[in-house]
Amino acid sequence: MTEKKKFKWPLLLRALNHRNFRLFFMGQGISLIGTWLQTTALSWLVYRLTGSALLLGVVGFASQLPSIFLSPFAGVLSDRWRKRDMLIATQSLALLQASIIAVLVLTKTVQTWHIIAMALFIGVINSFDVPARQSFMMEMIEDKNDISNALAINSAMFNSARLIGPTIAGILIAVVGEGMCFVLNAVSFIAVIYALIIMNVKPRASGRKNERVMDELITGFKYVAGSRPIRIILLNLGLASLVGMPYMTLMPVFAKNVYHGGAHTMGFLMSAAGAGALCGAVYLASRKNVLGLGRHIYLAGAVFGAAMIGFALSPVLWIALIMLFTAGAGMIILTASSNTILQTISEEDKRGRVMSFYAIAFLGVSTFGNLLYGWLAGIIGGSKTVAIGGFFVIAGAVVFFLEMPVLRMHIRPIYIKNGIIKELETGLQAATEPVETPVKP
Repeated sequence: MTEKKKFKWPLLLRALNHRNFRLFFMGQGISLIGTWLQTTALSWLVYRLTGSALLLGVVGFASQLPSIFLSPFAGVLSDRWRKRDMLIATQSLALLQASIIAVLVLTKTVQTWHIIAMALFIGVINSFDVPARQSFMMEMIEDKNDISNALAINSAMFNSARLIGPTIAGILIAVVGEGMCFVLNAVSFIAVIYALIIMNVKPRASGRKNERVMDELITGFKYVAGSRPIRIILLNLGLASLVGMPYMTLMPVFAKNVYHGGAHTMGFLMSAAGAGALCGAVYLASRKNVLGLGRHIYLAGAVFGAAMIGFALSPVLWIALIMLFTAGAGMIILTASSNTILQTISEEDKRGRVMSFYAIAFLGVSTFGNLLYGWLAGIIGGSKTVAIGGFFVIAGAVVFFLEMPVLRMHIRPIYIKNGIIKELETGLQAATEPVETPVKP
């Protein structure tokens, strides 16, 4: 009797051969569409109620401020506790948050302070969710060679939702109002919670529960600060988060005041950035391994910054959409490449803490960027604010480029130790290469 062959996903989607990641992909994919529905609706709701660019920045500030203070502790806990259990808890609380906003909007009792309070609430949730979710990726993927593909697919999933969600949100807001977006987001969390529950996760050592949290926090900080590659990648990502990524906060301003449109115009703008990010993620998924991603970080940073400047100076909508598409591709390649290298070079027992600092650099720092963008846009206008941000993103890419030779020398031994780079057992390489040539990370 012939045994039935197991289905194998193609190279571009090879991480889906892992059952747990496949479940995560399906559940999270549905949930992320709901998240983007809520993100778009919330921005439009705030601007409709207040007409203030500053308050757009305040809401963004409130949603990400908790990660500055809580993410390091969340990283320690994710190294101690079962990450799946943490994720089930955070996703359940996110469902509650979306439900509360839905009730407030549908009953027409929502006020600005409600929105800020709910933004703080989701910020606390995400402070614990992001480090656990990022480090959980390594537990869902048994083959380390597939981790870069999994992270790229995860980015593609996020940006597919970013492409679909704002478009649907723009239509829903125009037809039935913002409330339905929050309802659908609440319902969407059921998919990812169910996917997490039915996973078969191998039990792992729970960590050093006898050590004090502060001691482990200090150990994690020293590890991050003492590793030059981790430190430089996080600093570069933090700069891009501060002066680059908050440009999305001003989409309602551009949609209404620059291109004289409504919610549907904002949906198009956000979807254009999402489409570019999706293409960037698909490109990363097509790569076979992590080698060469360091070069992608500075090239993507330069493209991201230049596209931001192009968007800021775009006189018509169709040019703006092209610039946003390019900016989205550059941004996701920068962030996903940074994430992949960090996951790959981090020691397993410290990965949760490293990813907590990634969460600070990616989300926490943009807290102040959102506030800065909102304040500056109120003084000099949205276009000049975005253009200035793009200039600093390019400057960060130049500095990272200058650091590359040193980073390669630090990362190469780690890649050899982890089996990512195979040294020749015959010793031929040592005999023919008197000076070691670093391989690009």
